[in-house]
Amino acid sequence: MSYLHENFLLPNKTAQRLYHEVAAGQPIMDYHCHLPPEDIAGNARFPDLAQVWLGGDHYKWRAMRAAGEPESLITGKDSSPKEKFDAWARTLPQTVRNPLHHWAHLELKRYFDCDLVLSPKTADEVWELTNARLAEDSFNVHNICKQFDIRAVGTTDDPVDDLQHHIAFNGGAQTTKMFPTFRPDKGMITTNLEAWNSWTDQLANVSGQSIDSAADFMSALKSRHDFFHENGCRLTDHGLEACPFVPCSDRQAEAIFKKLRSSQTPTADEAEQWMTFLMQAVARWNTARGWTMQLHLGPIRNNNSKMFKQLGPDTGYDAMLDEPVARKTVAFLDSLVSADALPKTIFYHINPSFLYPFATLMGSYQDGSVPGKMQLGSGWWHVDTLDGMRTQIDVLSSVGLLSKFVGMLTDSRSFLSFPRHEYFRRLVCSIIGTDVEAGLIPNDTDLLDTLIADICYNNAKNYFNFPGVK
Repeated sequence: MSYLHENFLLPNKTAQRLYHEVAAGQPIMDYHCHLPPEDIAGNARFPDLAQVWLGGDHYKWRAMRAAGEPESLITGKDSSPKEKFDAWARTLPQTVRNPLHHWAHLELKRYFDCDLVLSPKTADEVWELTNARLAEDSFNVHNICKQFDIRAVGTTDDPVDDLQHHIAFNGGAQTTKMFPTFRPDKGMITTNLEAWNSWTDQLANVSGQSIDSAADFMSALKSRHDFFHENGCRLTDHGLEACPFVPCSDRQAEAIFKKLRSSQTPTADEAEQWMTFLMQAVARWNTARGWTMQLHLGPIRNNNSKMFKQLGPDTGYDAMLDEPVARKTVAFLDSLVSADALPKTIFYHINPSFLYPFATLMGSYQDGSVPGKMQLGSGWWHVDTLDGMRTQIDVLSSVGLLSKFVGMLTDSRSFLSFPRHEYFRRLVCSIIGTDVEAGLIPNDTDLLDTLIADICYNNAKNYFNFPGVK
């Protein structure tokens, strides 16, 4: 039997039926990722496997470093694409039981019809086979989206972005739609005053209004929220160590704004007040427009200061934070409820030990207005493993409604990552199929088929309400 055969991860007949007859044929809504909008709109092609497979993929970079490959063969500018690929081919056999081994070989099978197991022995053959496919005119981003039936891609975008690529792409005839996500972190985080002031100047420029007060700042930011809505945005995203909450009045916000504009370092409380002030405002705007707020919480970033100076952020040096999460998150959510301003919200935490606290606290804010209004997000980053995704599903099932779960996202920077949806779907079918055969879930075809189809696609489609998506 070949590696990653047709019943991979499907241990019984029920799981196999659910996957092959229901899950496999569902469209994909990749509602949160970091794919470059210009590559989607421009129908990018890729010169070789190293660029499309290894470029920007810090998951692979971390594994290569752990395997003893030198940085010159990972991010170095003087190494050839083939040399970097060969370093990855030496690394991949060492990743058994890491999801990278499954992901990489699913990608070879689904994109390149390649059943070879990558190793130094097969590296040359894999390199030649895949690059031959990449050279075909048909191997481009638009055809990738068509092949995997991608109905929606949610990119991650700065409020000062002009969204020209989204506008151009969505004006075409593609079945796939690309939607921006409003991520105002650069306006919220004040640890680098030079960067914050530069960003505020950009906000003033793109909004066409002067920013001389906190009220002006919020007005300009709101105008960008409006602009994003006009261009299909239906989500915000906030990447934070923890949910902030220190109450901040308009008067206090004005004093903090003036301090920031004069390049005076705010106190820790003032920095958190400013974050709270912005987050509450964005939540109000989201509620008014029916948007979803995503809270990506818990990373401790850029832990290797030497490599941060050399390579910058998002290069594989982030980890899990272990500080308590519930008290301030509850205070923040309760402040929104009290103001009738709590939007649909998805909670992700990079540390799986906090899944139960989030799953239980979010149950305090379900209000019957939207099915699954409060969501425990899919296993993310270091926990989008089989164990991590299973844990998230088990926690949600235990204290919430798995039936209303909006499902998987790639959170990826790579166009070869869409098989992660298959990986997730096989696992869901395995979990449900095993429970059915153990007598823990009724063997009711209508119930089971609806459950699987909803988790794979329908729940996300109905929850986000992206315009024009079927």
